[in-house]
Amino acid sequence: QLQLVESGGGLVQPGGSLRLSCAASGFTLDDYSIAWFRQAPGKERADYSCITSSSTDGSTYYAASVKGRFTISRDNAKNTVYLQMNSLKPEDTALYYCAAAKIATMIPALYDYWGQGTQVTVSS
Repeated sequence: QLQLVESGGGLVQPGGSLRLSCAASGFTLDDYSIAWFRQAPGKERADYSCITSSSTDGSTYYAASVKGRFTISRDNAKNTVYLQMNSLKPEDTALYYCAAAKIATMIPALYDYWGQGTQVTVSS
């Protein structure tokens, strides 16, 4: 069974950091482009961070709202993708999802596999 499982969310103070993990089972993550999206209450999934497969070139792409603060990376030996989030702000509060697709795209509907999400809350 193909599955993505996110972990690492939690409560953090403004200015703090968190690292989210996205682990795959049943398939090889490096065969796909992997993205992190987030969804705040009442809003659509957006603000992606994406990494292409190593066979492509492993390029990374970020939405303007997270660029310079978030870093996406792969550990192929662990079949896991990470999202390092620094300088967190209250507006970063959301449910964070990882997703897999054969192409790198900012359009959530084009992703084939999704995890269940992990909650990130930024508050003092």
